[in-house]
Amino acid sequence: MDNLQSLLKTIDNFVWGPPLLILLVGTGVYFTFRLGLLQFRYLPRALKMVFSKEDSNKQGDVSSFAALCTALSATIGTGNIVGVATAIKLGGPGALFWMWLAALFGMATKYAECLLAVKYRRVDDKGEMVGGPMYYLQYGVGSKALAVLFAIFALGVACFGIGTFPQVNAILDASEISFGVSREISASILTLLVAFVTLGGIQSIAKVAGKVVPTMALFYVLACLSVIIMNADKLLEAVELVIVSAFTSTAATGGFLGASIMLAIQSGIARGVFSNESGLGSAPMAAAAAKTDSCVKQGLISMTGTFFDTIIICTMTGLALILTGAWQSDFAGAAMTTHAFAVGLNADTFGPMLISIGLIFFAFTTILGWNYYGERCVVFLLGTKAVLPYKIIFVALVASGAFLHLDMIWIIADIVNGLMAIPNLIGLIALRQVVVEETKLFFASHSNSDEVDAVKA
Repeated sequence: MDNLQSLLKTIDNFVWGPPLLILLVGTGVYFTFRLGLLQFRYLPRALKMVFSKEDSNKQGDVSSFAALCTALSATIGTGNIVGVATAIKLGGPGALFWMWLAALFGMATKYAECLLAVKYRRVDDKGEMVGGPMYYLQYGVGSKALAVLFAIFALGVACFGIGTFPQVNAILDASEISFGVSREISASILTLLVAFVTLGGIQSIAKVAGKVVPTMALFYVLACLSVIIMNADKLLEAVELVIVSAFTSTAATGGFLGASIMLAIQSGIARGVFSNESGLGSAPMAAAAAKTDSCVKQGLISMTGTFFDTIIICTMTGLALILTGAWQSDFAGAAMTTHAFAVGLNADTFGPMLISIGLIFFAFTTILGWNYYGERCVVFLLGTKAVLPYKIIFVALVASGAFLHLDMIWIIADIVNGLMAIPNLIGLIALRQVVVEETKLFFASHSNSDEVDAVKA
């Protein structure tokens, strides 16, 4: 058994190794320059679109804002707390810089994949919108095999990885440690809540996500800002440390073992991509449900998800860790972030409670988001008749998560999560000209001619 687990870890490290990371970032670099730095030039417009009212008569199931919140519910999760701490623990403060870089290029990738999701979406036999990589792989690229592969990989992640066990355990651990609630009681309440929300379909999930995601994100950002403000005298020094450490090796100090430039790059990019999921193909499944008459407009709205997730929330966590010196402590993961809040706020009890509340809500909404992604994959593979059995199985998996500590399953899920990206990136590269043409047509009718020129022919 130990040999098998060691083999799986080796495969996991290979899947998430330099080749995939280079492909993920490289795709973002390509779309960034092919589309004339679109994510930089049109970010203000995209942010304005996020909060604008949608025409209820447009084709789709939920508003563009609700679709974005559904995608954010899956991406803003434990990775924003645990993932950032892990990246900085491994690669030093410089890892945060490489997270930023991956996110900035990743915004272009997120734009492209969500644009394609709306362009190639379909209506299922229940009258609901379905879309995502499996649809643009089948109907755009013309490869049923790649579409099925993606759907299988994504379903595996939803049922056995990000969507269930790690999130369930994060919620139960936080509830037990900070609030003294037994795992059995927490598991029962969580199972009932998940069942209640997910059985209502995309409208129910989007409604909950639309309220919880902005609230929890604002709550967490304010908590991080409190730490930053209380340590504002060290802020410039911390930012300088991030930038300098990105291009120089970081020496061992305190509980930090030291890191090379390459380790900073790899850990920062890997954790950044894992957090915002740009290029993995998850967010397009939520984007396809949006009420919109423009695939470009939804692409612009969806790309702000990467901005919110990494540029804002992950940055807040990273600065809190660096300002308080928590990155040099003997702690790791959630314990490191908890330590940062305890030190930064001078509150040994209140600080950890803030992290626990953040973990609970982040993990809960991640479960909801990935439940929906799994459902979309089931519809593609087996049809709408399989949706109810899938939901029952999913809820059962959530309930069983309280009693499972299967490291091997988590490693397998991590592998499958990385494998999701491969067919999706093939689709993005194959359909790159479609993305460019749709973008040109949109800005030709909505913008000045000089803006259109930025999108190269």
